[in-house]
Amino acid sequence: MSVSSLLVPAILFFALGMFACVIKSDLKFPPDMHKMIVIYLLIGIGLHGGKALSSSNMGDALPAVWAALAFGIGLPIIAYIILRVIGKIDPLNAAAISAHYGSVSAGTYMTAVAFLGGIGVTYEAYPVIMLAIMESPAIMIGLVLAGYSRKIMGGAQKQDKGMYKHLLLEAFTNGSILLLFGSMAIGAVVSDTSYKKIEPFFETIFMGALCIFLADMGMEAGKRLSEFKTVGVFLVGFGIVMPLIGAFFGLLLGHYYLGYSVGGVTLVTVLAASCSYIAVPPAMRLAIPEANPSFYLTLSLGCTFPFNVVIGIPSYYAAAQYLAGQ
Repeated sequence: MSVSSLLVPAILFFALGMFACVIKSDLKFPPDMHKMIVIYLLIGIGLHGGKALSSSNMGDALPAVWAALAFGIGLPIIAYIILRVIGKIDPLNAAAISAHYGSVSAGTYMTAVAFLGGIGVTYEAYPVIMLAIMESPAIMIGLVLAGYSRKIMGGAQKQDKGMYKHLLLEAFTNGSILLLFGSMAIGAVVSDTSYKKIEPFFETIFMGALCIFLADMGMEAGKRLSEFKTVGVFLVGFGIVMPLIGAFFGLLLGHYYLGYSVGGVTLVTVLAASCSYIAVPPAMRLAIPEANPSFYLTLSLGCTFPFNVVIGIPSYYAAAQYLAGQ
């Protein structure tokens, strides 16, 4: 992995945001700007993926769907076992943290897209389907793990069933998922002439908006640095090792099962290695109020996200190249 692979504007803006927080700069973004840019980026990803899918065989997308479900179900279970058996973390905190690591980070995925675009590497359209799918299974597995944890702790509650039903419904009607699937559908059905009218807004300035988003995320990650003492050495190590475990399975499935190009394998690996910081935290806050939010928020925003953005993505790309014999 060369130093030049890190000199991508998106990654550098993330580092700038984190640096601004570390030196206690008065740099701040408007409160609602983050939500606006996230909406814009999700629509841009969905439109681009939908347009690419319109010229693809949808039957070829099924393996990506199965892979996404496998990641969403399998990775939280692996994370839970590691946290409980090796880390001796209490069941409810382990369940809450685990759900984050079966889900995905749209920010990490977008950074990977920017990275590949910066070095001129193409990729398949199917990983965007995986991005849209992986959020819900991880939340459901988190709910199952929470129920199991309460059972072994003798704290099961009668009202859990109604709350779980509400959360399961929310997992499928989540705004991020709706935007992705809806934008993909629009991108797939609009004509080329119609798409070209909106292309400058959603394609040409996409990378610039991503840089602003990552500068904001860099400041958010910087705020979490002071909480590492509370989280503990094991959990900090887990926040780095768990993405690598996910990346290992992502590389294997992306290369051997899905048979994607180097760019496609890189994106699949990034999805498997990422950790949610948008959809899962509020779901776990509602489902497992006993869990400590500083644990899973510090791990997702202060540890795993920076690791993936700065070190993980270039490393996953290098590993995909190695598997492809390049």
